[in-house]
Amino acid sequence: MKEILDAILEQDSTAADFAALPLPESYRAVTVHKDEADMFAGLPSRDKDPRTSLHLDDVPLPEIGPGEALVAVMASSVNYNSVWTSIFEPVSTFAFLERYGRLSPLTKRHDLPYHVIGSDLAGVVLRTGPGVNKWQPGDRVVAHCLSVELESADGHNDTMLDPEQRIWGFETNFGGLAEIALVKSNQLMPKPEHLSWEEAAAPGLVNSTAYRQLVSRNGAGMKQGDNVLIWGASGGLGSYATQFALAGGATPICVVSSPEKAEICRKMGAEAIIDRNAEDYRFWKDEHTQDPREWKRFGATIRELTGGEDVDIVFEHPGRETFGASVYVTRKGGTIVTCASTSGYHHEYDNRYLWMSLKRIVGSHFANYREAWEANRLIAKGRIHPTLSRTYTLAETGQAAYDVHRNLHQGKVGVLALSPEEGLGVTNPEMRERHLPAINRFRGA
Repeated sequence: MKEILDAILEQDSTAADFAALPLPESYRAVTVHKDEADMFAGLPSRDKDPRTSLHLDDVPLPEIGPGEALVAVMASSVNYNSVWTSIFEPVSTFAFLERYGRLSPLTKRHDLPYHVIGSDLAGVVLRTGPGVNKWQPGDRVVAHCLSVELESADGHNDTMLDPEQRIWGFETNFGGLAEIALVKSNQLMPKPEHLSWEEAAAPGLVNSTAYRQLVSRNGAGMKQGDNVLIWGASGGLGSYATQFALAGGATPICVVSSPEKAEICRKMGAEAIIDRNAEDYRFWKDEHTQDPREWKRFGATIRELTGGEDVDIVFEHPGRETFGASVYVTRKGGTIVTCASTSGYHHEYDNRYLWMSLKRIVGSHFANYREAWEANRLIAKGRIHPTLSRTYTLAETGQAAYDVHRNLHQGKVGVLALSPEEGLGVTNPEMRERHLPAINRFRGA
């Protein structure tokens, strides 16, 4: 690994230099173990501790196949799917790996007693398999997490509709929280030149997810002048939704849970902010009963901030806890666009407020190839910025996942893999200097 790192740090290394590097037989990776999948049985989700289930192991280097690439990972990040993997919810990811392994002899490689996790990376291509023409060893890249086979016609209009669509590093093996990752070559995108490795790794999954959910015609199709309610507006997903709303001429109504998170939204440029803890909204009377009076109180607060208007779009991801309120406060003909369900998957709402007011609920999941590329292009152009608040080492990934699980973080948290320190990898310092305040907006939050 030292030779690989030395070549990356040496500015004059060529494609031939990287192609000539010997590959290691093994590498360090963050894993969960199949024989520990029941270790949290009977515990409430909140009490499940990723620090006990995530391991830093030495694992064999996987064989590269057609259309694939091996990437030296300089940095990665923790997403909520890493938390789900670490606490084996809603199911153990080994069920995904077993199912994928039955697809073909090539995919059988993924069905292992350990799962290398992680759905983001920034790094350097080491090897490409047969049929890869666009990328070569030495290319500086980031990777999006959409893995598809595209053997069915269903995926050729929108790759997210491919029957074999999976999220790399969650539903496949050999993910990005490691020193080396195995990806399909069509997951690769150019690394933004003005960002460090850890900054470039942070946006991937959440930035693309927010783009499809909010901007794309496959999601809410946001337009200028829209009022957009954004839950968790300073978090890993919401911080990108807030930026897209502001950049697209919409008005974000940012829902946060503390004055510190409200201040971050103000730094991004948002003005309409609701601290839900300060307002003490209680959308549920008890475990089984919601309180419409609280929905109405919440809606009244929104109108105070918008000059009497309801929201055109609700950017939903908490799920069960907030969904009834989200449907209620959306304007007539508006859209509730939902991905994930961090507070619970079983959503309840009063259908009268949906059907009689002609509202739409749109399900959104990650992004197709084109959407991911467009989202990364906006990062590379300095229109949207990473929301990295702090970084951890690969050995500290368990703590990073714990902090995300307990919502002790702001924005995104990064993980250094091969990179020996923060701040490396910048190749356009002039552009970086222009955007430095925005790049560092979440730092230390």
